[in-house]
Amino acid sequence: MNRAKTERGWRGTPDLWLDAAYAMLVESGVEAVKVMPLADRLGLSRTSFYWHFPDREALLAGLVARWQAKNTGNLVARCEAPAATITEALLNLFDCWYDDALFDSRLEFAMRTWALTDAAVATAMSVADAVRVAAITALFRRFGYSESEADTRARTLYLTQVGYIALRSDESLEVRMGRNPAYVLTFSGTAPTEAEVAAFRARHMVR
Repeated sequence: MNRAKTERGWRGTPDLWLDAAYAMLVESGVEAVKVMPLADRLGLSRTSFYWHFPDREALLAGLVARWQAKNTGNLVARCEAPAATITEALLNLFDCWYDDALFDSRLEFAMRTWALTDAAVATAMSVADAVRVAAITALFRRFGYSESEADTRARTLYLTQVGYIALRSDESLEVRMGRNPAYVLTFSGTAPTEAEVAAFRARHMVR
């Protein structure tokens, strides 16, 4: 028997509640993520929430875990993706900035805002930043850059992207795409080939 269904009706699922909490977090911030508003949003009873989570803190912990798995996990995976050149490797990483399924910038902004008022989330953010910078540094090291140079280039790249998120940049897709070759050159010291740029544009459906 499915425990999420009872004689009193459908109680939702943990992912359904987390999806609704995510929507509230990115729309209005963590203070808006409360049980009763979530229940109203889902058309479920308040008691249904407690079928899946012992309390609001557990739900918030679930949001943190989802953010860690998605944004940090996928960024590290793209850094480790096979590539023949440093420029191809950087474009693999750039996939994160163009595909919300890999890296959710709205969630990242919401988490960074949340971290300003929550010490535990701030610690998680510091850890995530360190892991991400280490992964980008390792990407550069893989292609022969010294430890010092790899670290500096990694920080330059990562802090540029964090700046995009913090400023909520609204550049058009075509404008940002047009800057990619110069960004790759700036971050790596090497320009991408026309074929590499074309492949990147094609996988993001830009001709």
